[in-house]
Amino acid sequence: MGERTATSTRIDRATGGTRLRRLRQNDWTRRLVRETDVRVDDLIWPIFVREGDGDAHPVASMPGVSRRSVAGCVEAARRAADLGIPVVALFPFTDPSLRDETGSEALNESNLVCRATRAIKDAVPEIGILCDVALDPYTSHGHDGIVRDGVIVNDETVDLLCRQALVQARAGCDIIGPSDMMDGRVACIREALDADGFGDTMIMSYAAKYASAFYGPFRDAVGSAGALRGDKRTYQMDMGNALEALREAAQDIAEGADMIMVKPGLPYLDILARLVDEFRMPTFAYQTSGEYATIMAAAQNGWIDGEKAMFESLRAFKRAGAAGILTYFAPRVAEAIHKG
Repeated sequence: MGERTATSTRIDRATGGTRLRRLRQNDWTRRLVRETDVRVDDLIWPIFVREGDGDAHPVASMPGVSRRSVAGCVEAARRAADLGIPVVALFPFTDPSLRDETGSEALNESNLVCRATRAIKDAVPEIGILCDVALDPYTSHGHDGIVRDGVIVNDETVDLLCRQALVQARAGCDIIGPSDMMDGRVACIREALDADGFGDTMIMSYAAKYASAFYGPFRDAVGSAGALRGDKRTYQMDMGNALEALREAAQDIAEGADMIMVKPGLPYLDILARLVDEFRMPTFAYQTSGEYATIMAAAQNGWIDGEKAMFESLRAFKRAGAAGILTYFAPRVAEAIHKG
C-alpha cells in the first residue's frame, strides 16, 4: 500500500472510494471477474476438402490452412473431437472440369462434401457437421446462384439450393448453412427437409452476409476467385446497412432458421450485438478468411503478437453476444485453452 497523498484523498472523495484497478492487479483477480471468455465449446472449424489422396495442399493466402483429402478431413475431425470442438464446417475445392453454369455438381450425391460427410460420420459420429448451401464452389462463373442475362435469378436458384440441401442431409449433414442470400431460401429448404424426413436437421442461416472485401482468401481456397465474373452486391448486403440486417434475420427466423449468423465478423460487431439483443436466439459470427489472413500476416511480419490478437478478436465476438464462432483458428485456440 503506497503512502497516502492529497491526490489520493481527492480521488477517493470523487469516486466514493471505488478503485476499479483493484480488480485488475493480479492475473487471478482478472480471471475471477472476467465477464466473457472463449471456450472450446464456442468453436466451429471450417475445413477445405479436395480430391485425391496424400498430403494437405496449403492455401497460400491463408497461412496454416490447407485443402485436405477426404481422408485428411477425417483426421481433422478426429482432432476436433479430441480437442472438444463440437462442429466442423466443410467447403469443397471443386475441380474446374466439374464446374458449369448451373453448379450441377452441388446435386451430385457423390460430390466432395457428401463423401467427406459420410466418411467423417462413419469414423467420428460424435462430431457435428455443418455444410454450406450455395452454388459458388460449383459454378463456372463463381456466383452463388444461376445467372440469366447477367442477372442472378432468385427462384430458380432456390429450387437448386433445396435439392443441394437434401443431398447434404442424406449424406449425414447435421446443420445446413445457406450462405447464398437468396430471398425465401430458408423456408423452401425447411419445407424440403421436413418433407424428406429430415425434420431434425438444423438450419444455420447466413442471415446477415455482407458484400465484403474479406472473402478473398476463401475464394482462393475453394477455387472460385479466378472464376468470379463481376461482384455479389445484388444479393449480398450493402456494408452501410444495419436495419436491413434486422429485416433479413427476422425473415429467416420466421422461415424456420434454428440459428443465425453474421459474416464477416469483426467489421460487423455492431450488427452481431443488435441481432442478439433483438432476437435472443443462437447467433454466430464467421471470422472470415480475410480476417484470419490479416492477423496471420501481421503476426508473421512481427507487427503484432498473433496469439494475443487471435484471442482478443475471438473475445470480441463473445462480448458482442455470439453463441459461437466459425474460425480457422479453432484447433489452435482449442489447444491453447487446454494448455491453460
